[in-house]
Amino acid sequence: MTTTQQQRSSLEKPQVTVLGAGYGGLLAALRLAPHARVTLVDPADRFTERVRLHERAAARTDISHPLAGLLRGTGVRHVAARAAALDPAARTVTTDDGQVLPYDRLVYALGSRTGTPAAAEAAVESQGRLHTAESAAALRDRMRGAPGSVAVVGGGLTGIEMAAELAETYPDRSIRLLSSGPVAAGHSARSRDHIRTVLSGLGVRIEEGIDVPGPEAVDADTVVWSASMVPNTGLASAAGLTLDPATGRIAVDETLRSVSHPEIYAAGDAAAAHNATAGALRMGCATALPTGSRAASSIISGIRGEQPAPLKFAYVVQCVSLGRRDGVVQFVRGDDSPRSRSLTGRTAARFKEQIVLSTIRTFRLARRTPGLIPAVPGMS
Repeated sequence: MTTTQQQRSSLEKPQVTVLGAGYGGLLAALRLAPHARVTLVDPADRFTERVRLHERAAARTDISHPLAGLLRGTGVRHVAARAAALDPAARTVTTDDGQVLPYDRLVYALGSRTGTPAAAEAAVESQGRLHTAESAAALRDRMRGAPGSVAVVGGGLTGIEMAAELAETYPDRSIRLLSSGPVAAGHSARSRDHIRTVLSGLGVRIEEGIDVPGPEAVDADTVVWSASMVPNTGLASAAGLTLDPATGRIAVDETLRSVSHPEIYAAGDAAAAHNATAGALRMGCATALPTGSRAASSIISGIRGEQPAPLKFAYVVQCVSLGRRDGVVQFVRGDDSPRSRSLTGRTAARFKEQIVLSTIRTFRLARRTPGLIPAVPGMS
């Protein structure tokens, strides 16, 4: 094929714009690269391993990887800007630096953030004591430079990992874990007992049944809010996309296509993804990668004139680290309900680390051989 023919072939490919270079967006962009002209919109020039933010808050120096390396040789164009407006009628995205990016298909993968009560944020932040996983670097600096007590609010897996990591790194600190319900409520009794035992051994004081209205109500020098996650769907809402009323996430069918705007697909935490086996998918890396892959597969099927297949997904495990030397791997049914079996201790810690490492390996495989991704267990 001559250079002119290659250019013509490239121009004949549809334009796909992907919003967000997190787990779902980056994998979708890599998978789509051979089939479309792909523009990846994200202000960061690095991919951050969000599942390691608790490590960054404690001691780890870096948890990111240059996007240039992960995209090298794929033809994906990275626009280092923030998506500021979405116009489905014109099929354009406007960035915060004034660029107007057209698209034939769009993947909305802007993820989620920690949700804190808005009324309390300004007052507590002005004191410099409120932190979330997203402010892990600042929290690390504060832990090193500002003595005093620490309260982690939220008894889910994010809060558990944060409390354990901080307690292991700073054994002289007074650290509490506050939870409105049982800690690790989605795990079996055996797993919950292990988590409680390890946390207590690290010096974490667990306080369950504590309904915290906001960070200003917490008596601690440093408050780490890990109580809720909020999807980043403000841009979608402003553009008129239908949101799931129960979750605020983008309402999609089982191919991850928007129910109101068929040229738009959603993946990761921003999507109200679901199927018959798993039910409504929870937020997290475990669901972001498969939905990113499925959104790409659905678009590729459409390009080929084929009927997209529905999302195939079933849960297998829930992994939680308890510092660097312990953890729990809770085996679950396809709908994420706990089984009686679990792994604990160093075996679980090593298992969890391999799961985390596998995400970067998946990106590297997608960069080299994107067509193999659907064959990876859990992808489609």
